[in-house]
Amino acid sequence: MNIVINLDKPKGISSQQAVSRIKRIFGLKKAGHAGTLDPIATGILLVCTGEATKITRFLSDLDKEYLAVMKLGEKTDTYDAEGIVTERIEGFSLQKDEVEKAARMFTGAIEQSPPMFSAVKIKGRPLYKLARKGITVERAKRLVNVHSIEITAFDLPFVELRISCSKGTYVRSLCHDIGEVLGVGAHVVDLRRTRTGDFSAGDSVTIDALGAAVPKCIPKSRSVSEALNHLGEIVLTHADFVRARQGLPFRFRGANILSGDFVRVKDPTGALFAIGKAVDSLIRIERMLHI
Repeated sequence: MNIVINLDKPKGISSQQAVSRIKRIFGLKKAGHAGTLDPIATGILLVCTGEATKITRFLSDLDKEYLAVMKLGEKTDTYDAEGIVTERIEGFSLQKDEVEKAARMFTGAIEQSPPMFSAVKIKGRPLYKLARKGITVERAKRLVNVHSIEITAFDLPFVELRISCSKGTYVRSLCHDIGEVLGVGAHVVDLRRTRTGDFSAGDSVTIDALGAAVPKCIPKSRSVSEALNHLGEIVLTHADFVRARQGLPFRFRGANILSGDFVRVKDPTGALFAIGKAVDSLIRIERMLHI
C-alpha cells in the first residue's frame, strides 16, 4: 500500500499516535506523517504509507492554512490551553481593528523563535523535555512567511483567525506575539489545520471512517504521483530511463523547469519511478521509488 491519506486528526493525540492507529487498522509495517500537529490541534495530517514515506519531505514543504481561536488576556507557558496560566489581565477593552492592526505586523517574511514546549531539538534534546524541568534556553530564530491573517470571528476575549503560512510557522507563537503587541497576552484555545497544499479539510477522512473501510479501498487517499501533482514532471526516453535507473544524471530540454526545482520522473510508459532535482541543465535523482 503506497498511498497518502488525508487524515482528519482528532484532538488529544499526537501525530505519531495517529499514524500508529492507522498502521494497526491496516496492518502496515511502514508509515509516517508529513507535518506535525500538536495534540490540541485537529485537521489535516498527511499520512504516507509504504513507498510514500519517501516523499514526506516534499509534502511537508507545502504551504498551510489554519483556523486558530486565541484567548486574549491570558498567557500560558505552552502558548496554548494545555499549559499553566502565567499571567492574567482582566477588564481590558479592544476593538477589532486594533487586533487586525497587531496581526498585520506579523504578515510577510518574519522571524520566529520556536516555543519552549515544542519538539525542536537543542543539542539532541527536545525543547519540551527541558521546558518540563523548568529550563529555558536560547532558541535560534527561523524565517517563515505568513501570507495572510484574517479575523473570522470576534467575541472578546476570543478571536478566531484564518492564517495562511509557510511550513515551519508556529501558530501558537504567532498568537502569543499578537497578544504581546496588544499588551494583554494571548494563547491558543483551539487550532485546526484546514489546508496543506491542495489537500483540504473538507476532503479528509477520520480514523473511525478508516476503521470501517474495506481493506485496500482507502477513502480520501492519493497515489504517490497524485500527491506530488504540485511538482512538474518529465517522461523519459528509453535511453534516459536506463541512465536514471542507474542513478546517473540526464539532460532535459524543453520542459518548463528551473534549476533547483524538484520534478516527478516517469518512465517511457508514464509511470512514476523517481523524484529528481534540476541542477542547471541536468536532472539528478533524489529519491528512487519502487511502486
